[in-house]
Amino acid sequence: MKPGGRPLAAADIEADLGTTRVGRSVICFPEVDSTNDICWDSARQGDTDGLVVLAERQRRGRGRQGRTWQAAAGEAVLLSTLLLGEPDSLCREAVPIAAGVAVAEAVDSFAPGSADLKWPNDVLIDGAKLAGVLVEHRGVDGRQGVVIGIGLNVSAAPPPGEIGQVATCLAEHVDRPAARLELVRRLLQRLDARIADVAASSTDTIHDAWVAHSGMIGRRVRIQSAGVCYSGNVLDVSPLEGLILADDLGHRWHIPAAGATVL
Repeated sequence: MKPGGRPLAAADIEADLGTTRVGRSVICFPEVDSTNDICWDSARQGDTDGLVVLAERQRRGRGRQGRTWQAAAGEAVLLSTLLLGEPDSLCREAVPIAAGVAVAEAVDSFAPGSADLKWPNDVLIDGAKLAGVLVEHRGVDGRQGVVIGIGLNVSAAPPPGEIGQVATCLAEHVDRPAARLELVRRLLQRLDARIADVAASSTDTIHDAWVAHSGMIGRRVRIQSAGVCYSGNVLDVSPLEGLILADDLGHRWHIPAAGATVL
């Protein structure tokens, strides 16, 4: 799709979507400050669990670690979904891992076997960043509120000078047009399924899917978390405890997804 192509429409996304929670209602905007902020603004307005907000462009799109997500209008999928429930109904550690898996699975629908997960939920192709996930938690009138924000480059990617790393877009890796509508629908379907796994405490399925999409197991990495830098070999990932790392002294560390960055 070229910039300025057909905007996404809620009715097209919702039609026979087949999800049970994510995408129960969909709103599309030409431009917003942040789709995450729209979700939070909607959290106290009636039955908004599963609301999905999309925008063609974000003026202040947020990324992890205080970074911004940059994408020109019409060139990316920019969406957030709001989840509301009883306190502790969604495991704080498992949600970002499950969300990353859902994005990778949606990408597989277009470019089978190409999506690679980098801890905790960046999606790469050939080492270049394709998509990122930002998960925010807040209390909302005594309920647990979770907003999952996703940015996925579809027809173009920002240059490295703008984001500090090499990025890519889906159009560079598929042999057919990467239609955003089809991609959004598939993404919501996979996210709905993986959030259902979290709610049902089906952490084994999330673990197996994450490992299947990541080449990090057995690799030596440096990870910064809560101001501390860890170096060692990745042993495994736990949806409940985080990345399991063995350092050079044989100590095992469980590094939570929140605030962790692979250096």
